[in-house]
Amino acid sequence: MIFIVVKFDVRPEHAETWMDHVAAFTAATRAESGNLWFDWSRSVENPNEYVLVEAFKDGAAEAHVNSEHFKTFTAETPDKLASTPRIISRQIDGEGWDEMGEISVD
Repeated sequence: MIFIVVKFDVRPEHAETWMDHVAAFTAATRAESGNLWFDWSRSVENPNEYVLVEAFKDGAAEAHVNSEHFKTFTAETPDKLASTPRIISRQIDGEGWDEMGEISVD
């Protein structure tokens, strides 16, 4: 699978409405057949930073970046950002989350 983490530094005036801005994009991406997950979090240290953790089945990421909802998101988003998003994108083995070996809950 391809595992991707993206950090978005949102302009302060858009930080409280960011999740509204990404709602349609998120729903459309989650509906893609190759999407494994697409999860947003907000930094506890920087209220203007949102982190997107996403994963796609092998070969599915290309369809995602060529989709209309991706193109719309990338066209409509720059004016809401304070800086260019930072990304880590890696091909890894697996198809989902594994249990953590160091902590076990019965």
